[in-house]
Amino acid sequence: MAFATFNEFIAMGGHAPYVWAAWGVTGALLVAVVLHARAERRLLLRNLQRRVRREGRQGVNPDGMAQVSHQTGGDRHDT
Repeated sequence: MAFATFNEFIAMGGHAPYVWAAWGVTGALLVAVVLHARAERRLLLRNLQRRVRREGRQGVNPDGMAQVSHQTGGDRHDT
């Protein structure tokens, strides 16, 4: 091992502030990336659920084609 004691390991040969700050920043950034990815995934799933509900209310098929109603007596397109 490069260090004789645990205290020498923590001191990193006098470079401890730089070394441990670099490790800390790297760890914080990795945690931030994971949290951001989880938040983006939740947002995406929520938006997709809203879209499915909205398209269900509007009568749109999953293939993107609008459903056509053949009922008579409606007030749409009556001129």
